[in-house]
Amino acid sequence: MRPARLSVVTAVATAAALAAVTGCTEKSSAKGGDRVVEVTATDDECEVSRKEFPAGHVELAIANKGSKVTEVYLLFPDDRVVTERENIGPGTTQHVTAEVKPGDYRIACKPGMKGKGIRQTVRATGGTATGGTAERDPRLDKAVADYRAYVQRQAGETLPLAETFAKAVEDGDLEAAKKAYAPSRIGWERTEPVAESFGDIDPKVDVREDGLEDGQDPATDWTGWHRLEKALWQEGKIGAREKQLAGRLITDLKDWRERVGKADITPTSMANGAKELLDEVATGKVTGEEERYSHTDLVDFKANVEGAQKSYELLKPVARENDPALVRDLDRQFAALNALLDKYRADRTSYDFTSYDKVGKADRKELSDAVNALAEPLSKLAAAVVK
Repeated sequence: MRPARLSVVTAVATAAALAAVTGCTEKSSAKGGDRVVEVTATDDECEVSRKEFPAGHVELAIANKGSKVTEVYLLFPDDRVVTERENIGPGTTQHVTAEVKPGDYRIACKPGMKGKGIRQTVRATGGTATGGTAERDPRLDKAVADYRAYVQRQAGETLPLAETFAKAVEDGDLEAAKKAYAPSRIGWERTEPVAESFGDIDPKVDVREDGLEDGQDPATDWTGWHRLEKALWQEGKIGAREKQLAGRLITDLKDWRERVGKADITPTSMANGAKELLDEVATGKVTGEEERYSHTDLVDFKANVEGAQKSYELLKPVARENDPALVRDLDRQFAALNALLDKYRADRTSYDFTSYDKVGKADRKELSDAVNALAEPLSKLAAAVVK
């Protein structure tokens, strides 16, 4: 899920930690100045250096000059997400590369990481979606096709698991619902950036209570997995409201399953999505905030890593050719993180992970360090793919 709005102190600390591992001091990687859009975010403005740029590969060079943690989105006119970068701390800069077709877009800065943000209309002109007249490397077309099939498969496999969870809730079977909860989320967590790209599905199914927008009432507006998680583990009850929410969860997940096959997927969105999954781990799973009632964070953690690694492996043939040193580093860091996660489960094929409330401070620090070590080179994958 998208990170919940944090307190000022926590948000700044989290953003600072992420900035240290996301290439925030990285030099511009886009080819040609007309393909770089400088975005200057403050607490009440969102300025862009150009409002027109060639279609193809574009880089957002983001500088947060405000006092609040911010996030920046490149959006389609209907608010679907092309790319995003979250948790950008005050005084830090970040770079994100995206692939865009000719047409109108919106750049949105969200100081405080809430609301619809301050927006600028921009346009990609002429050219092609691959940055010029040349055809895209067929290996990248295959990577996109294979990833689309993977996302659709994950959605298809998630639905029956979620239906098992929902039925247990509707039957009032507390223990069966608890047992079915974490497995029902694995496919979602593996492919979450695609779901988030639609804008409206993630807030329905995966928002935490502190991620609700201002003015929303938890009693009536909070829906999805985490609302049910709280009922099952903290409240220890299943009432009429929870049974209703179980049915709504299935309706929303069916909507997700129908939409994923039509998602806009590009090689850069795959690479950026892999990075976003690591950010999800850093801001929610390592901290224990994501599954604060069930403590099943390590299941989500593993699924996020698996999803990131799937994107990477599909893009790896091109990335290896363009930046072999980066690929060696990513191979090493993925192996190290997966080996560390294996310490917390019964066997290497099981999702029976240690309850996260049993993981001590020193072990959480070790997990955090391994995530950071992977996130830094992973932030360079999109640029490597488009060299």
